[in-house]
Amino acid sequence: MAAAAGVPGALGTLRAGRARLVAAYCAGIGPGWRLPGSWTGLPVGPAIWARGWTPAAGGAAWRRGYSSEAKTEDELRVRYLEEENRGIVVLGINRAYAKNSLSKNLVKMLSKAVDALKSDKKVRTIIVRSEVPGIFCAGADLKERVKMHSSEVGPFVSKLRAVINEIGGTQRLPRAIGMSLAKELIFSARVLDGQEAKAVGLISHVLEQNQEGDAAYRKALDLAREFLPQGPVAIRVAKLAINQGMEVDLVTGLAIEEACYAQTVPTKDRLEGLLAFKEKRTPRYKGE
Repeated sequence: MAAAAGVPGALGTLRAGRARLVAAYCAGIGPGWRLPGSWTGLPVGPAIWARGWTPAAGGAAWRRGYSSEAKTEDELRVRYLEEENRGIVVLGINRAYAKNSLSKNLVKMLSKAVDALKSDKKVRTIIVRSEVPGIFCAGADLKERVKMHSSEVGPFVSKLRAVINEIGGTQRLPRAIGMSLAKELIFSARVLDGQEAKAVGLISHVLEQNQEGDAAYRKALDLAREFLPQGPVAIRVAKLAINQGMEVDLVTGLAIEEACYAQTVPTKDRLEGLLAFKEKRTPRYKGE
């Protein structure tokens, strides 16, 4: 996801200014799909694993929009949702022939899309999903990587980090599950299924797949709908406080939280929240 590029089944958050990017593996998995212990990224928000996908379960719903040889410009599809889902944008990865692996072109397209969405105040949440049956993202495009000159690899990885902030498994995995277990998984390149990944805290939800084959996407959409009515300013600074606070000691983290809260004090949204509470109505936040 983007944030969980090496993690089939993950739903994670990417930093994108006002927007919260959510990555969802929405194709589901069969019994043979497992999570590699040597993955390179970590989800930082709720993570979803939909299990039990089979071609029969997906049916015609999965065949729609499926391409074995997608045109380059179709490898990333941007869809703005409407009506009650207004404010949610879906980025659909459609690189079936390469198992949605991250090529230079796909990373460039993701970077361009994210940059455009950063400045769009109407965008509240972004869901990154796969449009390919049985696959979220295979990680880096190794067929392309093997053709790269050594001088190209460093800049490519840096570009990848700029789009996917949560890359860096040797640093993020120990922070998520502890040093001992992180070493065990990384050194052994062990694979985990959804239930095992949930048990160690790598993902937040494990779902039974539905007939349409999009159980994880539906869960991601439900979560995004929960985010929508919340105050954009408060969400932004809360995210900042959490992300930065996790990297420091508790005392420093509390100071970061206080500084973040101070940013909300002069906002119209804070006053709207107080007024809505007094008047016993739903707040109407504007992100101001």
